[in-house]
Amino acid sequence: MSDRYIDFANSSLGHRLVAALGLPSPVRLERWQAGRLRPVEGALLLGGGALAGKVQAFAHKLTDAIYTYGDETSTWIPGHGPKLKAVVFDASELQHTDQLKQLREFFQPLLKNLDNSAHLVILGRAPESLDDPFAASAQRALDGFGRSLAKELRNGGVLQLLYVGDGAEDQLEGALRFFLSPKSAYISGQVIRLQACATQVEDWTRPLAGRKALVTGAARGIGAAIAETLARDGADVILLDVPQAKGDLDALAARLGARSVALDICAADAAQQLIDHLPDGLDILVHNAGITRDKTLANMTPEYWDAVLAVNLNAPQVLTQALIDSGTLHDNARVVLLASISGIAGNRGQTNYAASKAGLIGLAQAWAPLLKDRGISINAVAPGFIETQMTAHIPFALREAGRRMSSLGQGGLPQDVAEAVAWLGQPGSGAVNGQTLRVCGQSLLGA
Repeated sequence: MSDRYIDFANSSLGHRLVAALGLPSPVRLERWQAGRLRPVEGALLLGGGALAGKVQAFAHKLTDAIYTYGDETSTWIPGHGPKLKAVVFDASELQHTDQLKQLREFFQPLLKNLDNSAHLVILGRAPESLDDPFAASAQRALDGFGRSLAKELRNGGVLQLLYVGDGAEDQLEGALRFFLSPKSAYISGQVIRLQACATQVEDWTRPLAGRKALVTGAARGIGAAIAETLARDGADVILLDVPQAKGDLDALAARLGARSVALDICAADAAQQLIDHLPDGLDILVHNAGITRDKTLANMTPEYWDAVLAVNLNAPQVLTQALIDSGTLHDNARVVLLASISGIAGNRGQTNYAASKAGLIGLAQAWAPLLKDRGISINAVAPGFIETQMTAHIPFALREAGRRMSSLGQGGLPQDVAEAVAWLGQPGSGAVNGQTLRVCGQSLLGA
């Protein structure tokens, strides 16, 4: 659905009027386009400690325009160098409060020299991994700094904090290919922990090549976008949805060269039916199927409550357990659960829906250590306001509020969620486990 306010705010007259009135002025975000060759199309600035050197070793794969602080041959000078499209600052060596001033000294000169839709990443070490309380405190300070700076960025700029664990340095390329590129256009203010991971992407043009993926709720909307993106990245995709959606499901499968399965995931024998449809097993499992039945709790019927919990939470639990127990889910598989910021912040009239989505986040956290020995990772993706047929039917005032209540001042697209799922499905993304990645434009609601 078209966002007419963005259309107006980016017109010649609208831009002047919006500025004069002090209204939000969201820009059109740069998103990944077919045929693009490199994650960064523009200047990349590196700075900070030794991890920046690790990044510099593969930076030429990200872009041709690489700059650093302190290197006479490629020093970027504020006001004289090019506009910056991407920035990586290694803050992992900041061990004391006095050293935190390096954050201001590095980032302050950049803020007026960022290109549109710039992507910034801070690297650190997880505070809980450090023995020195002062060092842990300094590293935890990066969290507050990063979330706040993300809210100050303009013109579509986004910022993330990556805590890099011991042995996870070799997974930085995969993470930065995502977070420095337009694939993460609607993600900002997030804190992600990278762990050591034995598997790597072999071909960055088709990072999911040779992997079998199942997407539930795939007939339309976000599910269809996920299926399309997984197929684009080389996965052999199996599409699942309810029998009533078989027409749309089969049409999408034909277009993608995929296989369709019409199945009610709440049926008593759904687990066995699903296993029978997957004789070759699975490498990527995406639980996208979900429903809403909104009522305030005072008016919530048992039928509304039971239906939402059955589809959104119980079915993913039962089906995933069956796929694990049967060996259908391969070693080093990737499981992605579609949660929601409603499961983090809550939402009036959605006690059932928010409970189900919070339950998925809890499921990822609980299952992650249990599946780690098999190399299986499980994570949740929590979308915010995404432009879909469902949000198009929200009353105008609520829809506009949902769009504007984020740092980016606009709704996301199904593609934004799909890109996050595809990244978490990569072999190297086993470095992320038991975590929740919000795709919400740094929504002002929730943590």
